[in-house]
Amino acid sequence: MERSVVSIEVGVDIGGTFTDLVCREAGAPDRILKVPSTPGDPARAVVDGIARLRETFGVDTAAVARVVHGTTVATNAVLERKGARTGLITTEGFRDVLEIGRQMRTALYELSLDAETPVFLAPGACRAEVRERLSAKGEVVVPLDDSSVLAAAKQLADAGVESVAVCLLFSFLDPSHERRIRDLLTERYPHMTVSLSSDVDPAFREYERTAVTAFDAYVKPVLSRYLARMGENMAGLGVRAPLQVMLSRGGVSGEAVAVQRPVRLFLSGPAAGVIGGRHCARAAGYTNLITVDIGGTSCDIALVSEGTPVVRAEGRIDGFPVRVPMVDVNAIGAGGGSVAWIDAAGGLRVGPHSAGADPGPACYARGGDKATVTDASVVLGYLNPEYFADGTVVLDADRAHHVIESRIAEPLGLETRAAALGIHRILNAQMAEGIRLVSIRRGFDPRDFVLVALGGAGPVHATLLAEELGIGTVVVPRHPGVLSAAGLLAAAVEHEVSQGFPRDIAGLAPTEVRHVLDDLDRRCGELMAAEQVETGAVRIDYAADVCFVGQSHHLEVPLDMSAPDPMDALYRRFLSLHEQVYGYCPDAPARIINLRSVHRAGGIEDWSDIAETVEEGSKLKGEREVLLRDGPGPVSTPVYNRRTLEAGSVFDGPAIVEQADTTIVVHEGWTARVLAGGELVLSHEVREARED
Repeated sequence: MERSVVSIEVGVDIGGTFTDLVCREAGAPDRILKVPSTPGDPARAVVDGIARLRETFGVDTAAVARVVHGTTVATNAVLERKGARTGLITTEGFRDVLEIGRQMRTALYELSLDAETPVFLAPGACRAEVRERLSAKGEVVVPLDDSSVLAAAKQLADAGVESVAVCLLFSFLDPSHERRIRDLLTERYPHMTVSLSSDVDPAFREYERTAVTAFDAYVKPVLSRYLARMGENMAGLGVRAPLQVMLSRGGVSGEAVAVQRPVRLFLSGPAAGVIGGRHCARAAGYTNLITVDIGGTSCDIALVSEGTPVVRAEGRIDGFPVRVPMVDVNAIGAGGGSVAWIDAAGGLRVGPHSAGADPGPACYARGGDKATVTDASVVLGYLNPEYFADGTVVLDADRAHHVIESRIAEPLGLETRAAALGIHRILNAQMAEGIRLVSIRRGFDPRDFVLVALGGAGPVHATLLAEELGIGTVVVPRHPGVLSAAGLLAAAVEHEVSQGFPRDIAGLAPTEVRHVLDDLDRRCGELMAAEQVETGAVRIDYAADVCFVGQSHHLEVPLDMSAPDPMDALYRRFLSLHEQVYGYCPDAPARIINLRSVHRAGGIEDWSDIAETVEEGSKLKGEREVLLRDGPGPVSTPVYNRRTLEAGSVFDGPAIVEQADTTIVVHEGWTARVLAGGELVLSHEVREARED
């Protein structure tokens, strides 16, 4: 019998192997669910999951007040080249900016070169020019010629273009020409979607602005159709709630607003895991953390400093730069489904190829015949074949042993368990290097942080990974395997708008900056109003992209307009940040490149009031043979049931902790402690001498 409630929220995160759902109701424990992903049609897994929530837990879908979704559709459209046929309109003489790029080669010594600019977004036949010109100060030099716009529109229509990117020279200083082009296109060809650079990325650097606008146009029809289909499918299940999606910066947005700038949905799924990890670490008393989200196909790594995720101004999709603010997530091809293989030199390698969800690891018994990390975990005794994904997937231990033995152990002359342990070591080394890239590269010492283990496989590897980095504390959330889905429900509604503002800081009057920020606030306010967010509930932060005069790259620096001297405070903070990131800081003049306003509303700041129940029964489920490190062989290791571990429980490793969405491996030397909120904190005395 279905149960009616006042309000229910559902978070849905689509992964490469599983689609995770968290159903939250005030005063009740979270209900979690994992269903197999459907790569051919990601929306189908979402609908299947919501239907199973209704069938398994009796959730009244009509009472669902909010559905928040982390999607990889935008990213996959680029990776698979399945975006819309896109056209590009530029200022006369600049049609080839997208193809010329920056003339930078990432592979300096390759004799056979592939294009390192995203020409596929708008091939030559789909690029057109219009007569107009603005000066570098935003002054009109040549007025826009409407007849050239109509000619360009016809050229693109004849080429079968479905979506158009408009990127005019210096339009970030005066967007009127771009807006006029949009009006003419919409009037003449209403079926075309249009993306304006002055809306998507109003900042200088012509190639980067053109590329990100073209990416936006490329994925806009795909995202629009996907979200519309998702809404229809949910309505068929009786869900009348609005659909929200996670943005790459870490906030959420309603679908109607999100499709206006869909390029901001790149890497939306990984951002949710960072938000969830931050809240769990805060509940455990930590604000400096590194999240390691290990799923079936990849490992997503991010750093949170003083409670704030590190955000980078530019990301990369399939090797191409995309200038969109996003949580600094370092994604590497290392997950439970990563394939172990032997290279031509006889060396053992792991990933980046993955067995994915179909056919999956050999132990899934779905036709997979390659050795994977999950197969190695079964061989080592970490995973219980009868209790994987809460028993919904029964693993075939014999198949796991066979592929590890035949494909890895025998060719290398190793015992089967030793080969499996080698697979884990290689994967851990790859992940440790990924952590160094988001910490040491940005001026942070990983030893000053705790490790938050996320994903279905994160807690399996966490303790040895922490040891390799000299980290003494690991936090395992109550439901790490579905924390990205939970993070979706914790994220605030957020909108960010920026504006190019190339001005030297020295002598800059705060009133000039305030005038630009007021306009950015107005534009953010319009987006918030479209989300039906009350003005009084909005929190506002400002930032400026700052560099030294003559420097090519900038840093995002928080801007406090309430400071006695805002410009001096901005300059001093920039110097400190430059010292941290680059290791030096010259006494030289600096300038602002862009100004940014970020509006936030809602979100969960404290998870301590989310109800969790502890089941009655024995803490110990039994013992099994587990190979944890090099040694004479497997050791008999106690297996705990996390559902029965009450707050205050303490035990030492070696131990295995099982729960529905993950397995936690606690190596010897580590002590596990259950907190009041259900988080499991693993502590280890770091013996490495520290040199400061």
